[in-house]
Amino acid sequence: MVPVMVADNGAGRRPRQGRSLDLLVGRRLEYVWLGHAVVLGFAGGCQVLIEAVAHLDGPSGPADVEPGDDPSDAIATLLSDVVRSARTRETGELEITFASGAGLLVDADADAESWAVTGPDGYLIVCLAHGELAVWGDAAA
Repeated sequence: MVPVMVADNGAGRRPRQGRSLDLLVGRRLEYVWLGHAVVLGFAGGCQVLIEAVAHLDGPSGPADVEPGDDPSDAIATLLSDVVRSARTRETGELEITFASGAGLLVDADADAESWAVTGPDGYLIVCLAHGELAVWGDAAA
């Protein structure tokens, strides 16, 4: 299968729309990697890469998680939790809710890529600068 890239830049065509990310729904968070990017690893080989500020409303209350030299480990409270819903907002933010009731919102950065979701078989969605989405593989359908 040849990867297909579709940029949802809305350049005079239509307003951007939110997009459901059903690939993550029902998957358990298996690991969290903290560093210059925060990586969430889910069952079945799916990952969420976070390179912007993420806002966690978790078991210990609200916390901001910002990748870098000293990221908050508050996001680790989600380990073993299961994704209840996942979607992009019209503004490019990534919103994930968990079975425990916790929620994670990743901002869209005005100047750089802010997050990506990967999965099996070439599934890839990247939030580009200004919240525009680039989509490859089965995610383009």
